[in-house]
Amino acid sequence: MTSLKSLMAACGLSTMIGLAANPSLAGSATYPLTLENCGAQVTFQKAPERAIGLGQNSAEILLLLGLQDKMAGTAFWPSKVLPQLAEANAKVKLLTVEMPTFESILAENPDFVAAALPSLVGPNSKVAKREDFDKVGVATYLSPSTCLSTKDVKDQYGSRAELWNMDLLYREIDELSQIFDVADRGQTLIADFKAREAKLRSSVSKDGKNLSHVFWFSSPSPSADAYLGGKNSASGFIADLLGGHNAISAEAEWPTLGWEGIIASNPDVIVVASLDRNRWELDKPEAKINFLNTDPAVSQIPAVKNKTIVIMDGQAMNPTVRTVYGAEQVAGQLKALGLLK
Repeated sequence: MTSLKSLMAACGLSTMIGLAANPSLAGSATYPLTLENCGAQVTFQKAPERAIGLGQNSAEILLLLGLQDKMAGTAFWPSKVLPQLAEANAKVKLLTVEMPTFESILAENPDFVAAALPSLVGPNSKVAKREDFDKVGVATYLSPSTCLSTKDVKDQYGSRAELWNMDLLYREIDELSQIFDVADRGQTLIADFKAREAKLRSSVSKDGKNLSHVFWFSSPSPSADAYLGGKNSASGFIADLLGGHNAISAEAEWPTLGWEGIIASNPDVIVVASLDRNRWELDKPEAKINFLNTDPAVSQIPAVKNKTIVIMDGQAMNPTVRTVYGAEQVAGQLKALGLLK
């Protein structure tokens, strides 16, 4: 089994981090700075000094921008921080790897909260709503990639009518870099990601098979419905980037599906998530693979019989800075299996 840590180290972030942390690259912002963010107008009188990275993606973007000295804390980590960011992250207080309380965030006297998911600051959040932070004078920013409508689905993550793409991530990096007056650092990060995205897309053979993928995030138990990457989610983007498609047709961001439905989707490839949170036994890729191989019905899926099961960092299944890195992980394993040229 390929080491996820070694795949992380190979993803090319070390050079990017070094560039992002170089103060000489900082741009110059004009305050007050007003941005439209997920339907709200957010105004900044100056660059934040005590930011909270609420959710792994938000925290890692701030760290990639070299802003660890401007961070008062982080919370909600499905996976461990990227190895290249470990030293910077060690300087920042960890509130909890799960959802924090509103009170624990306010205890750090923040002046800004960058949130990765609406479940962390959205209208139905168990942590706090944006207006709760507004009342105490704390500006908030929600990842544009996760501002989804919940009109057509019942879960809090919403649905996505069109395939997610990296432009939303680039917008997030650019706007956060503007907020902190380090615009040039943001452009350095964006340029690196664009180059990596282009390299992946150009490496896919034009006459290669359009492989169907199922992206399995996790399940509470083997008998429970599985949480899967939806048709137009970051998982769907990864499949498209590698010249394939998502076998799951649901537009929900994180649909749940029983194994009968997954078997019926007849995927060529099953991508299983590796998660460090250990909330459920099936957060572990080894547990997922064992179930796939031993369940009498599931083991008959062509992807299982053909041993075309690959492992990917679960956080990369979210629309985040890790998505291209996750695509690189999948591409490397598919090439080793002879499924990509």
